[in-house]
Amino acid sequence: MKNKIETINPYNQEPLQTYNYHSKNEIDDILKQADSAFEDWRNIKIKERLKLLENLANLMEDNKEKYAKLMTAEMGKPISQSIAEIEKCVWLCDFYITNAEGFLADSIIETDAHESFISYDPLGAVLAVMPWNYPFWQVMRFAIPSLTAGNVGLLKHASSVSGTAIAIQELFEEAGYPKGCFQTLLIGHELIEDIIARDTIKAVTLTGSEAAGKSVAAIAGKNLKKTVLELGGNNACVVFDDANLDEHLETMVKARMQNTGQSCIAAKRFIVSEGIYDEFLECFTRSVLELNSGNPEDNDVFMGVMAREDLAEELEEQVNQSVKMGAKIITGNKRHKAYFEPTIVAEVTTDMPVFKEETFGPVAAIIKAKNNEEAIALAANSRFGLGTMIFTENIDSAYKEIGNIPDGALFVNDMVKSDPRLPFGGTKASGYGRELSKEGIMEFVNVKTVYIKK
Repeated sequence: MKNKIETINPYNQEPLQTYNYHSKNEIDDILKQADSAFEDWRNIKIKERLKLLENLANLMEDNKEKYAKLMTAEMGKPISQSIAEIEKCVWLCDFYITNAEGFLADSIIETDAHESFISYDPLGAVLAVMPWNYPFWQVMRFAIPSLTAGNVGLLKHASSVSGTAIAIQELFEEAGYPKGCFQTLLIGHELIEDIIARDTIKAVTLTGSEAAGKSVAAIAGKNLKKTVLELGGNNACVVFDDANLDEHLETMVKARMQNTGQSCIAAKRFIVSEGIYDEFLECFTRSVLELNSGNPEDNDVFMGVMAREDLAEELEEQVNQSVKMGAKIITGNKRHKAYFEPTIVAEVTTDMPVFKEETFGPVAAIIKAKNNEEAIALAANSRFGLGTMIFTENIDSAYKEIGNIPDGALFVNDMVKSDPRLPFGGTKASGYGRELSKEGIMEFVNVKTVYIKK
């Protein structure tokens, strides 16, 4: 078993830093510290927690360039997008600073009792297993509502972003959160089962692959621990024949290529009604060819590298297999180490990997539909259920499709995106539970009935 983690810059393949895995004794101490911290933190008044959350927001805003550079170095995100990620975390803090007290207030219920109400109490330590693609945002959208509700957090981050994981723990401590409120575990996946089984852990949240989600859910279920799973996605971008390409094409390109295509909620299948198909393909291809690729540390670069070379190789195999089955490369499909050229694949059918599987990188699969009705049916033809987007000038027609989209989100004339004000999560193989908004903060509280009779 390895005892060290080495982080590597995916753009130039240069080593960044080496970290030691936590020993068994260190893990025991971290869990004890979480138990101890929770006993005090749960009794801290919400107004005091919110003051610390404000400190956290200010520190992120003041140091966003530093944190952005760390993310860019560890996983190759273009620097402008890394800065935007930190800014979104600040927005998340602001949302809960404004709303958390109201969300967590007792709900008075009129019954036969003298007094009856619902109390929302923290559970304890929540373990978060998080991915590398949005290494700050994914963690913060779990941690901020969970800690604000009175829980404490334990983070098992992707090993490739271990520097970011440590920086986030230090950030909470610098903001004044008591020691043990938020801690990072530097451990391998083989130890997760043992950690979940510990009495300290009261719930688990995971953002990652379907396979990882099934494994964690099985372990947590065996130990009767609550879980929230945000897993893969194969989002459809449905383009009705009346879509305004002049207005929305830039959004469609961004929906696929942002973060070098490494997003669960990216538009991966572009299902285009026959009446607008040729125009869409021409305009979409032209826009993709104009994207600026290069060193992710440069401010004007939109397309960086993928986070690891093996991930680029997997993507290449999915595309090549689809081509063998009859798909046509419109542009792209060239790889150099971790760089994968922005790629458009047309003449895609439902049996091809680029239609059936999640393509976690800058590959857009284009599917022609006979009409708008068939486009919706093709969008729903997926094991995944994270989100769908529809582009149309006829909003009434989009309203009619709400019940036909079995996903966690439907966006009309915009890309699927997470927003602190709205719940976020999926259905089917994309997982269950919700993050963000009021629903997110309620995932890890004890909804307690209190009934008082005189």
